Amino acid sequence: MPMTFPAPLAAVLLLTVAGAAPASAQDSIAPQKAAATAAIPAAASVPFVAHRAVYDLKLDGRKEQTSIDSMRGRIVYDFSGNACNGYALNFRQVTEIGLTGGGFNTSDLRSTTFEDDKGRNFRFNSQNFTNQKLDGSVDGQANRADGGSVAVALKKPKSTKFDLSERVFFPTGQMKAIVAAAQAGEHVFESQVYDGSDGGQKIFNTLAVIGPKVGADKPRQGVAADAKQLDGVDRWPVTISYFDPSKKVVGEEMPVYTMSFDLYADGISDNLSLDYTDFRLKGTMVSLDFLPQTACK
Repeated sequence: MPMTFPAPLAAVLLLTVAGAAPASAQDSIAPQKAAATAAIPAAASVPFVAHRAVYDLKLDGRKEQTSIDSMRGRIVYDFSGNACNGYALNFRQVTEIGLTGGGFNTSDLRSTTFEDDKGRNFRFNSQNFTNQKLDGSVDGQANRADGGSVAVALKKPKSTKFDLSERVFFPTGQMKAIVAAAQAGEHVFESQVYDGSDGGQKIFNTLAVIGPKVGADKPRQGVAADAKQLDGVDRWPVTISYFDPSKKVVGEEMPVYTMSFDLYADGISDNLSLDYTDFRLKGTMVSLDFLPQTACK
């Protein structure tokens, strides 16, 4: 799958642990200057494939002072479309969090997005439930003008409009650009990404570190080993760090969270690791279904 997990996962999980409500749009940052160096758009030479992947999550480490005692969950990721008609994503993550001292919180994040291949249009809708109660929703769209600037219009959490830099990527476009960078032999890719998270007014500075290519002839592990559709497809170990550009930093800047995974040239990912500083989750792909691919007309 293209690793386009909605960026609010870090905020959703941390706020659920703390028992707080998600940040409102007023608490977020709207127009921000981009620090990215990447051009828009950038295309990978191998088309991304339609597929449905399921990942089991488990706690893979935590700091002693955190209020988390245990954690488990599941991600369902349904990706479809093509370069001509655009890409649709249906995403859901349910996470059960055991708290020190007893008790559990359950976070249920649901997100649907649509993005065209040229990075011109992006529609997004998401809801987050904590213990089965809706505590946040976002609905809006972003459109890129011919000159490159991005205009965002939100319906939820409240009606508002603002502009973003021409350097901002949408999620699938960012992953395609990372694959293109990997295919070109590059090992670092900087960009800003907007995915409608955190009240719809948050963007992230991101730094992707791309490891050496793992040739298509190398053995695969787990569910990916049985996927014949991955035969002949190169992959790379990738780590993406997400930074909040609205925070004033003294000294070395620390990421809000870091995501590591094996990225295949066709957009599928495996061996997930989600590091939120106070705790870390490991994601194991337990099923992978290749969906009918709609051909361009």
